[in-house]
Amino acid sequence: MDGGAPQPLEYSAASTLIPFPRPLPLLRGPIKAGPLDDPSSGPYLLAFKNRRAWAAAYRNCRAQIIAQCELGARVGCSISASSKCKPPWWKVILGVYSKQDFREREKCEEIEMEACFAAAKERCSGFAKQRCEPAFRNARIGASGFESSVVDWKDVSRLISTVCFANEKSYGVGFWGVDKSWGEFRQKYEVTSLRGKDLLGSDYLDIEEYLRKILV
Repeated sequence: MDGGAPQPLEYSAASTLIPFPRPLPLLRGPIKAGPLDDPSSGPYLLAFKNRRAWAAAYRNCRAQIIAQCELGARVGCSISASSKCKPPWWKVILGVYSKQDFREREKCEEIEMEACFAAAKERCSGFAKQRCEPAFRNARIGASGFESSVVDWKDVSRLISTVCFANEKSYGVGFWGVDKSWGEFRQKYEVTSLRGKDLLGSDYLDIEEYLRKILV
């Protein structure tokens, strides 16, 4: 066999092609800013396509933070349990550490680890909620595609008018009231997006409650 001749396997697809992972889909896309939006933000804003995308991103945010937090907690709890259950110093020095002591230490570490990690999991859940919820309450969701059966538009229009016209006597809540239709409000002010807190409305104080009752 000629050692200098190229081998067929050298030109196979497995040897010559470099696979690249598929690009991740964008969580948010650009939408046209409305007249009520801050002009300094530019003509376009980033918003979730719909409430399902917004809810899925929130859940994913919480899950990732909880997973990372619990991973660190396992290491910390393991070190803490080992420290609390270690034998007395004099037994180590005198070399009188028996098999019974090993079994007792192992049982002690299991109990300490379980208690420590249970408390850590609760703290991790609260920490994840604390980190994700403010951002998603203020995140924008595209206003197109919403149906009256999904969102209480009277509540939304009241919330938007309260925020946008709080300092204007002629455009306060009293001007719109809760009886104005969402279609009239949206047509007049060209609302292109809602914020998460607008979607939640006045009946839901946090995102978790909204997801449990609405997006079951």
